[in-house]
Amino acid sequence: MNNRNKLKKSSGFTLIELVIVVVILGFLAVTAIPKFLDLTDQAKQANIEGMAGGFATGVSLVRAQWEAEARPNDGGTPKQNFTTYDGTVVYLTVEDITNSVRPGYILGTTPTSLVANVNCVEVWNAVFQQPPSISTTDLNVNSDVDYFASKDTNNICHFYLRASLARNTTDTTKFDNPANSTTIGNSFTYQPANSEVIVYVTN
Repeated sequence: MNNRNKLKKSSGFTLIELVIVVVILGFLAVTAIPKFLDLTDQAKQANIEGMAGGFATGVSLVRAQWEAEARPNDGGTPKQNFTTYDGTVVYLTVEDITNSVRPGYILGTTPTSLVANVNCVEVWNAVFQQPPSISTTDLNVNSDVDYFASKDTNNICHFYLRASLARNTTDTTKFDNPANSTTIGNSFTYQPANSEVIVYVTN
């Protein structure tokens, strides 16, 4: 038996095949990569919408608890509405027709009956069972705080997703202070006078 060495013909990609592959990869890069990059913005939008929905539900549950307990108040002057929600005593709005304030909406855990005394951080921590971290002062980029809270002159709470805020141009280690704006970052507001929660998505 004769063994013959057979030469195998080596084959590779032709120039046309390589060009086609490069074109396909370029097409994928142009169409797919921006969609992946856009997922970050979509995640930030979903985050703020989910938090606002949970917050509004918590506010409604506090009101429902107060109603179920037959609207307890301390009987003082001024009267203070309160209820115990998830083991924490919370204080609620008192009806004020002149200023369009409806009763039974959470103001915080510090005794008060005035919408002007709403404590946004106390409300945040009371309505969520496991609240994300929040601050009224910390705007450091490297901080582990998730949300920034502030209150405007109309006694409306503003809650901002910190990751959606712009970085300060002069000090890039800090986020810009949104200063109660509804056009900066992703945020939602809470108006204790009528329990209104509004979401603002800007990026």
